[in-house]
Amino acid sequence: MRVTRLALTDFRSYKTLELELPAGPITFIGNNGSGKTNIAESLIYLAYLSSHRVSNNQPLLSLGSEQAIIRAEIESDGRRLQVDLEINTSKANRARINGNPVKSQREILGALQIIYFSPEDLDLVRGEPTHRRDFMDKLLITQSPRLAGVISDYERVVKQRNTLLKTRAPENAIIPWTEQLITYGSQLTAERIKLVDDLNPYVAANYANLNEVKSASISYKSSTENLTADIEHNQQVLIERQLEVARQEQERGVSLIGPHRDDLHLQLGDFPAKGYASHGESWSMAISLRIGSYNLLKSNGAEPVLILDDIFAELDTARRLQLTSVTKMAEQTFITAAVESDLPAELLSTKFYVSPGVVTQ
Repeated sequence: MRVTRLALTDFRSYKTLELELPAGPITFIGNNGSGKTNIAESLIYLAYLSSHRVSNNQPLLSLGSEQAIIRAEIESDGRRLQVDLEINTSKANRARINGNPVKSQREILGALQIIYFSPEDLDLVRGEPTHRRDFMDKLLITQSPRLAGVISDYERVVKQRNTLLKTRAPENAIIPWTEQLITYGSQLTAERIKLVDDLNPYVAANYANLNEVKSASISYKSSTENLTADIEHNQQVLIERQLEVARQEQERGVSLIGPHRDDLHLQLGDFPAKGYASHGESWSMAISLRIGSYNLLKSNGAEPVLILDDIFAELDTARRLQLTSVTKMAEQTFITAAVESDLPAELLSTKFYVSPGVVTQ
């Protein structure tokens, strides 16, 4: 899979930008604040319908603009697809595939599959559980786009149920939302558990390849015991558990069971990575999670595009070489760097130079 053409209109610092893009590694070189990460962000938004930098759409629009447009031509398995996404702040986004409008923007999910690395990846190891839940859910969506609907529905249900609990709504008003929380929560938990089980060997192998002394592993940490990759089993467990915590939920005004309270546990040797991993070990774990994700998708027949956003400057020689080796496996890799000297000498790439609002080759 690769992006053959990218066009941006009123996206971040670009009033207009059109790029013809080759296969292989592509580097965007420019000072901090020049707009190189904006290019990476546009592809990430197209792949996930969300930004890795901001939680709402307003910052994505050029100053004074009412909408931004991302247009990409994507080649996969010898077929070409054009995807247009109109980003709005006051109304729903709108999307087109090959010029034809689609009912929901979610219909474009899967058209572009990516794995991205950024300096914020340290949050996967050191940050709060929300970062690791987001990591799992984005990988699930990349693997199976239909799950975006399950994740979105679950988040909507939790939000509505919490509102009812906080306002002390009558039990008969909460019951339908409890049923939906268990239905969607059982499925999402099962999918996450299977994903983590499948991903674990790749993470362990990649961590070992970085010549780290300790062994690495990952596991799913649920706030409810005895959940598995079986949806029906999870439903029964969650039904029983919800009855046990019902009074506590009413007292505290919050939903106490479900995957919104779960975590991805990262283990290094005999200790959890969070709180015990050194700076270098944290980077090794983050890299292993991302490369492991790429390996997993590739093992399932996918050819995701790689995005390495301002990452080489953060790494030592061994970790740079590990990332460089992955670029040789990918059909296309987007790399951003502040200066060319941050790039490994072994990396042969097509170079673009970025200044505010302008990209030249």
